[in-house]
Amino acid sequence: LPHTATVAKDLCVVHSAFTEAINHDPAVTYIQTGSQVPGRPSLGAWLSYGLGSMNEDLPNYVVMHAKSKHAEQSLFSRLWGTGFMPSDHQGILLRSQGDPVLYLSNPKGVSRDDRRAQLDALSVLNGEHHKSFGDPEVLARLRQHEMAYRMQASVPELMDLSKEPESTFELYGKEARQPGSFAACCLNARRLAERGVRNIQVFHRGWDAHGGLPREHENQCKDVDQGCAALIKDLKQRGLLKDTLVVWGGEFGRTAYCQGKLTRENYGRDHHPRCFTIWMAGGGVKPGVTYGQTDDYAYNIADADG
Repeated sequence: LPHTATVAKDLCVVHSAFTEAINHDPAVTYIQTGSQVPGRPSLGAWLSYGLGSMNEDLPNYVVMHAKSKHAEQSLFSRLWGTGFMPSDHQGILLRSQGDPVLYLSNPKGVSRDDRRAQLDALSVLNGEHHKSFGDPEVLARLRQHEMAYRMQASVPELMDLSKEPESTFELYGKEARQPGSFAACCLNARRLAERGVRNIQVFHRGWDAHGGLPREHENQCKDVDQGCAALIKDLKQRGLLKDTLVVWGGEFGRTAYCQGKLTRENYGRDHHPRCFTIWMAGGGVKPGVTYGQTDDYAYNIADADG
């Protein structure tokens, strides 16, 4: 990770992460919602609900799926959902193909004025429904309609990288020009952060190396290395890092012992929830330190905060 090494002084490396879950779906659900059982609000939804918006033209919570060069675990929209909270606090998936947000463009023959008239009519009908039944989800639906209308103007501008200087692509790497790459997602994350979006999440999959770990992890690390470092440098040079917390980690760790074909080139590691490492940067986190300790076998947490 040569690029990440250049920002090591900005990182807080936490060795004492722990989870209750041992398989992917419950473990990802746990880190997203605090529960292995689906149906709870995601962290991003809570932040949106509790902190409100800094940009009325963009959602509070944006999710991106970076393309991986390896097999990808399944992801479900409930991972960035709202559970029992109003649905307008859910994460909005920013796509790399077609409309950046699903159904963002008006159908052929429907102008922006036509769309405005439709929403005004729907607002009246939904208002009458709310008077009759008092369902708060009706009001959430109205807020979503209005946000979608504003996003028709704000999202195309967000996704237009033509005004980014060449130095930006030198920083993030040539893959930043490829929609859906991890580097492109990191660049979009910076653009979202500087526009006041409170919670931005990039999923990068393909790390489940039960076999072939040396080759696969080398490629995975190459995929994320420059983008991660560039995001930290870019936020820092723009004065945003001090107010932006960057967290890099997964749903669990991997065992210290091997599994699969026990050869130098083709061994693997199993899931390990008892201790694993993440790193953080910015947002008031103390930089240039390690936090927590494991035992000599990297199997259990020996000191959660030492």
